[in-house]
This record gives sequence, C-alpha cells and structure tokens, in this order.
Amino acid sequence: MFDFITGFLDATGLWGVAFLMFLENLFPPIPSEVILPLAGFNAAQGLANVWATILAGTVGSVLGLTIWYWVGRTYGLSRLKRMADRLGRFAMMDATDLDHACGWFDRHGAMAVLFGRLLPTVRTLISIPAGLAFMPFWKFVAFSAVGTFLWSAFLTLIGFLLEAHYDRVEAWLNPVSTLVVVAIIGTYIWGVVTYPTRMRKRSEK
Repeated sequence: MFDFITGFLDATGLWGVAFLMFLENLFPPIPSEVILPLAGFNAAQGLANVWATILAGTVGSVLGLTIWYWVGRTYGLSRLKRMADRLGRFAMMDATDLDHACGWFDRHGAMAVLFGRLLPTVRTLISIPAGLAFMPFWKFVAFSAVGTFLWSAFLTLIGFLLEAHYDRVEAWLNPVSTLVVVAIIGTYIWGVVTYPTRMRKRSEK
C-alpha cells in the first residue's frame, strides 16, 4: 500500500493529493492519516513544495466536504432520514446517526465544523447538519478550510520531518498503511453484513 500510494502521488503530483483527499471525504477508501504523511515524504524528497502539498490536501478535502453540505441543504432532514434508513446498510449511517450529528452541530455550531475536521468520520458527517441548518456557505467553507488546513499541515509535516529516516519509516509504515486500509474495508463489509441485526437490536431498546 505504501508503494501504491507513493507511486500514485509520484505520477500525479499535487493533483493526486487533492484527488485522494477529495475521495476521502466522499467515501474513505484511503484515510488522510495515510495519504498526507506519504505526500509529506514526497515533498521532503523534492518532488513537491511542502506548503503546496498542504494546500492541495486542504482544497481537495474542502471540495469533498462541500458536496455533503449541499446534500444536507438541498434534501432536508426528513428526506435524508428516509434515504439513510433505506440505504443505511451501504452508507454506514442511519437516521439516528443523522440525529446525533445534528445534535452535536446544534450544541457547538461553527466550532463543530472547525474541530470536527480533526475527527475521523465526524469530519465528513458534520457537513450534513451544517447544510441542514443553512449555515452561510462562506462561513462553512471558511471554518472547514481552517480546520482542514491545520489537520493537513500536521499530517503532512510529520511525513516531511521524518524523511531523514525514510528507510526505517518505510519498513513499518508499509505494513501499517496496508493494515489500516484492510481494516477500513473489513469494517465496511462487517457493517453491511450486520446492519439488519444492529438495527433490530436498536429498535428493541
């Protein structure tokens, strides 16, 4: 997995960083915790400017987040809840998850958008209640961009600063990155298979 991602980034450059981060916020095939440190490695080797890499990751991520914002703003809560219940098996969320996200947004507002960028899954899901609440689009983009930039900078600079130990880091990061992706795919498959059972237990409570 290490070689695949670094090879993809070598071939595509900053566009590849933005593209992978865009995908991560639609459906996380490869998490940012893997993408950005490897992009930082590439930057340390002189294949890209480190700050341009951080900016590319931020732009790609925010573009992905805005899609979920407009989904929430366009469809409304009732319609989204029906869709979540109908497609929840594959979307890995249901109406209850939407209620929890909306409750968190109601309590924390713009801060939920800002700091939610630092939390896996939440960084994507919180965009929906922001759209449902008709949070001004400029404000949503601004808070999302700040939170995403901080997270992207943190992860990218880790890879950039560790470049001096590239060989040693590669030795453990390659199996770890593969394990992370396999775990994500396994969790998704488990969620799809066990979805009816989990929903039945939840309804019985």
